Amino acid sequence: MKALKWIAPALLLATAGINAQTVDNTTRDMSFGVKGGVNFATVTGGDFESPDSRTSFHVGALAEFPVARIFSLQVEALYSGQGFDYDFEGPEGDKVEYQLDYLNIPVLAKFYLTPGLSIEAGPQFSFVVNEEIDFDPLGDGGDLDQSNAESFEFGGAVGLTFQTPSGFFATGRYNHGFTDIIEDLDVQNSVFQIGVGYKF
Repeated sequence: MKALKWIAPALLLATAGINAQTVDNTTRDMSFGVKGGVNFATVTGGDFESPDSRTSFHVGALAEFPVARIFSLQVEALYSGQGFDYDFEGPEGDKVEYQLDYLNIPVLAKFYLTPGLSIEAGPQFSFVVNEEIDFDPLGDGGDLDQSNAESFEFGGAVGLTFQTPSGFFATGRYNHGFTDIIEDLDVQNSVFQIGVGYKF
């Protein structure tokens, strides 16, 4: 009987500890957000001479699904302006821009180093929505539609995000394509992104 007097409180404390841990792991609710920012895009690989980067933008929405206290999954849908610039001596100027724009869908594993600081990495699935060569990047003319790029790209993304308690966040990310942008041409996308956003 004396043993039962000690066992019962111990079981109550253990149960309370489990419940507290469960609450601690689920204090972050599923959240949605919007984001946008600047892209510095180019291509790498093969014997392709490294071109200049194309400065463009990305914009879209995201959803974060907490799994544990320091781990969650984040899925995004982003319009992303990619491609590259290269020098060209022509009537419209000395710079030509290869515009290769995608709908990017990264699926990221997100680890929180501190309550507001996280690292993320995961696969990215990309679908071409626009491909053209622009002989006058700073003007309204010079566009020449193209259809050479592969319609789908598989790649990866890795980045770092800092979020404030109010929901505003800033993020930096690198995306790299694992598949060729054009069939039989060993060239892949390489994109640095800097962005800001807000989670609801």
